Amino acid sequence: MTDPQVGITMLGLFIVIVMLGFPIAFTLIAMGVGFGYYAYFTPGQEFFNNRIFGLLVQKAFEVTTSDVLTAVPLFLFMGYVVERSNILERLFHSIQMAAKNIPGSLAVATLITCALFATATGIVGAVVTLMGLLAFPAMLKAGYDTKLAAGVVCAGGCLGILIPPSILLIVYAAVAGISAVKLYAAAFLPGFLLAGLYVVYVVVLVMINPKLAPKLPKSEVDVPFRVLLWALLTSFFPLAVLILAVLGAILFGLATPSEAAGVGALGSLVLAACYRSLTFDRVREAVFLTARTTAMVCWLFIGSWTFSSVFSYLGGHFVVENFIHSLNMSPTQFLILTQVIVFLLGWPLEWSEIVIIFVPIFLPLVKSFGIDPIIFGILVALNIQTSFNTPPMAMAAYYLKGVAPPHVRLTQIFAGALPFVGMVFLSMVLCYIFPQIILWLPDYLYTPR
Repeated sequence: MTDPQVGITMLGLFIVIVMLGFPIAFTLIAMGVGFGYYAYFTPGQEFFNNRIFGLLVQKAFEVTTSDVLTAVPLFLFMGYVVERSNILERLFHSIQMAAKNIPGSLAVATLITCALFATATGIVGAVVTLMGLLAFPAMLKAGYDTKLAAGVVCAGGCLGILIPPSILLIVYAAVAGISAVKLYAAAFLPGFLLAGLYVVYVVVLVMINPKLAPKLPKSEVDVPFRVLLWALLTSFFPLAVLILAVLGAILFGLATPSEAAGVGALGSLVLAACYRSLTFDRVREAVFLTARTTAMVCWLFIGSWTFSSVFSYLGGHFVVENFIHSLNMSPTQFLILTQVIVFLLGWPLEWSEIVIIFVPIFLPLVKSFGIDPIIFGILVALNIQTSFNTPPMAMAAYYLKGVAPPHVRLTQIFAGALPFVGMVFLSMVLCYIFPQIILWLPDYLYTPR
């Protein structure tokens, strides 16, 4: 068996082992070390003199000293603290009152709240769960169709995958070796385009069939302007100021993502203190969750970089590249093929495994087909939205089912989420046909004039 064949066997064996339920990070490390020992073996060497052990240590050092990845725990900490600052309920009710004259006002308020909260947390499970506890019962109580209400919560809760400060975008920037700042700028318009498509879909659907979302009683929505303004000032504006301060500092070059994330983490503590929710137990829980999630990402990086280094050394990537080039595809066909693969990988795998393990296999081909890696990264981030809402492994649906009333069936949640998956595909098509949706803001901000 030739080395490239060994490399392909390594990749196929990894997929089989992952399907069996083994931990992905440690499977990557074990297979990287195992196949790497074969790849770097020379007759007569002592056991621990194999180069694979030095490579493993080197990759661990690179991950733990990466300037880009420093932002990951800081943004996570910011998100977990904001999540526990008791701001979400105030934010939802104030936006609900402001959107009272829009068809399906509760659903629209849910989507707007999710979009804003996603920019502060970026943690899909947290947003879906919290909105499932807050907005979902409110919509059911108001007589909203169960499928529509479930789809709104699931789709809106996943916006943090794309809208900055998305952890996925930081990880992709580290994998692709591109600017996280430009990637953040590129994600803004597609992120809010997707949120806007969700809102338009809900409004049009309710206008066609008002029974899906009955109007709220006047007693619940008719409030004096002074009360509405105070509600917005004490919920919407503090969070908006924190978000604008963090993202504005990044986009306008006033701070690196890591520096801005540090300021955001401090700002989240101040915000929590202002809402009188800054307790030792909550901070301790936020620190624990941050450490756990960061450790997962770091071990995935160490494992995937070791795995991919051995895979490339064996020549496995040449087999993939030669196969793709032998198909004589156009750039559009290649892009469709890769996005279909990412979509299918989203069923058994988390976004982190897809971005860290499989995207690097495509990146050399992306460049050879003349596709901008920023466009490719945003399309991947859009595509991964679908993995959270597409059966059978729709994690957002399972998050919602865990907090939904007992009478709500999982099939109803699946049925409600699927139309929003169609909105994701529409946004991907629009971004491909009109690439300036992605490139306009980074070109405007960072192209010398």
